[in-house]
Parts: sequence; structure tokens; C-alpha cells
Amino acid sequence: MAKRILVTGSSGLIGSEVCTWFYRKGWQVHGIDNNQRAVFFGPGGDTRWNQQRLQQQMPGFRHHELDIRNREGILELVKEIRPEAIVHTAAQPSHDKAAQIPFDDFDTNAVGTLNLLEAARQYCPEAPFVHMSTNKVYGDRPNSIALVEKQTRWDYADPLFAEGVPESFSIDQSKHSLFGASKTAADILVQEYGRYFGMATCCLRGGCLTGPHHSGVELHGFLSYLVKCNLEGKPYTIFGYKGKQVRDNIHSADVAAFMDAFIESPRVAEVYNIGGGKANTCSILEAFSMVEEISGRMMQYQYSEQHREGDHICYYSDLRKMRSHYPQWDITISLQECLRQMVQAWQARD
Repeated sequence: MAKRILVTGSSGLIGSEVCTWFYRKGWQVHGIDNNQRAVFFGPGGDTRWNQQRLQQQMPGFRHHELDIRNREGILELVKEIRPEAIVHTAAQPSHDKAAQIPFDDFDTNAVGTLNLLEAARQYCPEAPFVHMSTNKVYGDRPNSIALVEKQTRWDYADPLFAEGVPESFSIDQSKHSLFGASKTAADILVQEYGRYFGMATCCLRGGCLTGPHHSGVELHGFLSYLVKCNLEGKPYTIFGYKGKQVRDNIHSADVAAFMDAFIESPRVAEVYNIGGGKANTCSILEAFSMVEEISGRMMQYQYSEQHREGDHICYYSDLRKMRSHYPQWDITISLQECLRQMVQAWQARD
């Protein structure tokens, strides 16, 4: 009998990639999604197209129309399925949006995660539990690292961070945004269920997660939305820092591959900074140039001096812990290839 995996946020970027990955491995895939992204972000955030894609391409895929805030519904579903692995990617993902909907944000990100953890503890405590966390758990503390300004980007001047931000970096006494705070609560809960109950849990503190199946909008989905603006000739708004703010970008398939590695060889209460690492970094200005080269269209943009609250000036993930724990895993898809796939995907969707 095939192993069962339960994936929350299954119509989203990472969730859908995980569904596809494990389906190809012969697992029975159950997805939870209620298109809440469209509620948060409007029509541009709608993920029904991705749900339909999964159902068409994956016979036997089980879609469950369920909100993770529905505690009884989550308990009943996990009891029924009793999955051998849980991957939790469902979230309210925007720190700008969170300030407008603080209760919805916290109930989704923190309480929804608690609902899943407790359901797992009661009905499948042996199942590895992989939680898609965020680098926003570090708040704006990464901005305290000494920086050097270069022609098209900021970078770390402190040699201690030459490879990026490690998992030992403090999450305390910094401004997180309400989104960062709700995700930090979830992150700590996932760790605690590991430490307190001995469950195999891990938090993946994502940088910029990207790929062709992203419904990118201005408030969430940096590269996907940037590509969309380029192809539509729509002005992209840069918020502060001269457009030189830096992110590391990881393709959703490389995220799914790491989740697979963890599920195959689980550990208790682990934390990993998952991103593209230094090799897959770019600033907004650099992303403009790369996309222009791929699409052949000039980028239209406007500049706002006002930066986003709690935004990172420069952030990229130190991948050394991930590579030491799971040496068979590594980044396989370059930033250029990510962008090429996204340009192709947006063109196909239009």
C-alpha cells in the first residue's frame, strides 16, 4: 500500500511542488487548500488554476477543501488519513497584509499550525512534520549586520556572514511585522512539539521561494510578480533602499527535494535556513536586468523612498548546516533558470 502524505497549501507554490514530487515517488497525496490566497490578495492571488492542474495531471490526487483554522475539521481529516508525513505550507504570507488583518493572520499562521501539530500528535506522532517557516522570524535584526553598498546591491561587510545568515542568529528583540510575529509563534510551536513530545519536526526558514507555479502579487511573490510586471509592461514599485536590497532565491523543486531528504531521514526539532544561498542572490535592480535579457522587454518601474516595515536590506541563507546534515541535497536550479521558467509560465498562462 502506498505511503500517504498530507500537504497543506497544496495549490500554492511550494505545496503544489511537494504534491507533484511525492506523487512521482508513488505516494498517495492528500492536499488541503481553500484558495484563501484569493481572499487575502484578490483575483491575482487565485490558485484554483493550480488546483485544477494537479487534479488533471495526477490521477488519484485527493483535494480537501478545508481551512486550517477549522480545528475539528483538521482533527477529523488527520484521524481519517493518518499520513506517514505532513508538509505544512499553508499560510497568510504577507507582512504588509498582516497589519490589515491581524486576527486572520495570527489565526491562520499560529493557530492553524497548532491545529495541525496537535492532530499529528494525536493520530500520527511518528510522521515527520515539515513546516514552511520564514526568514521573517529574524525580524529586522539582519539589518544590524554591517553592510557595504555596491553599484547594484548591498552586501554583508562582516566576514562572519560571508556565507549568509546562520540558524544561530537571534530571533529576539527585533521588529518582525505582525506576519513575522505570527510565523515566529508557529516556528516555536513546531520546535516545541519536537522537543517536548519527541516528534520529528523541522522548520524551514525560507528566503525567497520561487518557481513557475507561483501566483505572484505585489504583496507576496517578489520574482514572480516582477516577471509578471515585465511581461505586461506594468510599472513595478521599488520600496526603498535604492532597489539594491538583496534576496537569495530557491526554486520550489529544490525545496521539495530537501523536504524529501528530511522525511527519509528525519530529525527532532530541527531548524534550517532554506534559500538559494549566496550563489542565487540578486537585488531588485539585478533582477530587472536578468528578466529584461530573458524576455526582451524593458522593465517599467517607479521608486518609493518608503521602505516596507521590517524589510531586510540584505538577506541570504547560510546553507552549510543543511548541506552537512543532508549531503546528498544541494541547489540544482540556478537563478537564471528559475527566471527563464517563470517567464515561460506567465506567457503560457496568458
